This record gives sequence, structure tokens and C-alpha cells, in this order.
Amino acid sequence: MALGTVNPTRMELTRVKRQLSTAKRGHKLLKDKQDEFVQRFMEIIKENRALRLEVEEELAKIMKKYISAKQKMSFEGIVEALMVPSNTASLSTSSRTVMNIKIPTIQYEAKDKIDLTYGFAFTHPDLDDAIMKLSKLLPKMIKMAELEKACDMLAKEIEKTRRRVNAIEFIMIPEMEETIRFITMKLEDNERSNIIRLMKSKEIILAKNTQN
Repeated sequence: MALGTVNPTRMELTRVKRQLSTAKRGHKLLKDKQDEFVQRFMEIIKENRALRLEVEEELAKIMKKYISAKQKMSFEGIVEALMVPSNTASLSTSSRTVMNIKIPTIQYEAKDKIDLTYGFAFTHPDLDDAIMKLSKLLPKMIKMAELEKACDMLAKEIEKTRRRVNAIEFIMIPEMEETIRFITMKLEDNERSNIIRLMKSKEIILAKNTQN
């Protein structure tokens, strides 16, 4: 708010003080909201980290089995074995609410139990083991994707809330306080000027009465 455009009246002073009070309440509410966002964010981050460590550990074992199978089988044999899916699954999406933010969720449902579609006589057991373990790991990988999306959305909301908190704290409130000081100073100056005028008027009147 440019001080040169401010009308230094008591009505304006009351209005700006009311705005300042509202801004301070809004700042507190947004700060509390930001703190709650951060708390929920840290909870999801912790859950996601634990799941990621578990998934990465299992994937490392699966890759080790797959690499072992590649060394003992031909490329054509692996391609032929993996050509037909061993199972079918369905994915459905919905959402859950976290602090008024709709976070997408994914529901995984396997149609049947895992059933390898090739003959064991033509594949290495390491490939069979890798496929079975990867199929069992898929739901956890989907859950991890869901958690990472939640983390991303909460992080963006935290940043947006933080900018609003900072704008109120470091721009709006200081400007309103400066405006209040300016109006108060002007009103005090006007009051002093009125008192001086009244005193001079009184002196003039007393002087005329004395002459008479």
C-alpha cells in the first residue's frame, strides 16, 4: 500500500487495524496448516522410504537371478519364455483425502494365481524364480508409486502454503503496520495543529478583550 495514497483519517485507521488483525489470524491458521502438512509429509516419506528399501532389496535379488538365467539360457529361449504373460491383473484408481488434498490411489487385483506359461524343461530355475518373485513384488511397486505421487503432491502444497505464509508475514503485515504508523502520525500532527490554532485563537480573543 503506497503511503502517498492513504487517506489519514480515523475511519481509515480503524479499517487498516481490522485488516491487520484478520491478516495475523490468517497467518496463524496458514502456519498451523503448513506445520500439519509437513508432519503428514514426513509420515508418508518415512513409509515410502521403508517400502523403497524393501522393494530395491527384492529387485536386486530378482535381477541377480535374471542375470544368472541369461548366462545359462539363449536370448531366444528367454524371449520365448516371457512372450506369454503368466497372469492377468486389473488396476482401478480412486482417491483419498489428506488435508483437503485428493491423493490418487491404485487398487491392484490379480485375476488368477501365478501360473508360468512355458515348460520348465526348456528354462533355467533362476528364470522361474525371478518371474515368480517379480509377480509377488508388483503390488508393492504399485503401492510405492502411489506413495511417491502423494509425496510429490504434498511437497507442492507445502511450498505453495509456505509462499503464502511468507507473503503475509514479510509483506502484508509490515505494510499494514507501516500504514497504521503513518496514519497515527498524521492524526497526531493534525491534533497538535488544531491545539495550536485553538491556543492562538484564544490568545487573540484575550488580547482583544484586554484592549477593550
